[in-house]
Amino acid sequence: MTDAAQRRAAVLGHPVAHSLSPALHRAAYAALGLTTWRYDAVDVTEDGLAAFVGGRDESWAGLSLTMPLKQTVIPLLDHVEPLAEVVGAVNTVLFQGRTLVGANTDVHGIVAALGLDRPVTSAAVLGAGATASSTLAALAQLGCTSPVVYVRAVARAGGLMRAAHRMGVTPVYRTLDAAPTEIGRADVVVSTLPPYAADPLAALLEHVEGVLLDVAYDPRPTALSVAWAAAGGAVVAGEQMLLHQAAEQVRLMTGRPAPLAAMAAALEDKLTA
Repeated sequence: MTDAAQRRAAVLGHPVAHSLSPALHRAAYAALGLTTWRYDAVDVTEDGLAAFVGGRDESWAGLSLTMPLKQTVIPLLDHVEPLAEVVGAVNTVLFQGRTLVGANTDVHGIVAALGLDRPVTSAAVLGAGATASSTLAALAQLGCTSPVVYVRAVARAGGLMRAAHRMGVTPVYRTLDAAPTEIGRADVVVSTLPPYAADPLAALLEHVEGVLLDVAYDPRPTALSVAWAAAGGAVVAGEQMLLHQAAEQVRLMTGRPAPLAAMAAALEDKLTA
């Protein structure tokens, strides 16, 4: 390394120009006085990931990964932390000398965003992608190991089923058309569906009792969040998960506690711009 104080990090994805990670991490560096740290967004495809990761020098501290790279990166790593291994998704790569370590901060982001001070006894998850796997792990940490997972087609949820088996959790799988009349009874509902995908469900909601975390934050608020609040439930905005998972990445990459208030302010500025 030419300058021991100079460190780099980046978020990788395809596409990645929309990512809010640079705003979050740069705000953290500024608040921590890390004036020689740099954080960028780099468009990298699955085919180009190995070359990019292998070409980094010792000035690099870490990488944030979006889909579809969270699984693609795993064979490129020297070590995968146990939580990331059972979830089957790595959203954080740490450069420890020549050793590449994979971690998952999405689980932390979900738990911290929900901010619950009581065990979860019943939960529902909408969707079956990588974020759903992290959600199962988060719910298990919060006390619920048998959530109901609503998917478009149960036959296509094999990846999530395998992740659940590795975690030792036992979800019940149902199709999404059953969700509107059932999820209102759950303590916690986490929607991992893409933006707008939950809109048809939102139009069918009636009375609800629990807390909703909709990981989508575009549009803001989502139709599901608006409908949930109107039906009597509490809502946690999806950007809170984004904030807390990024804060954990900052801690892992810099070794310093993340300046959450500064990061939250930068996030709010971006979302309201």
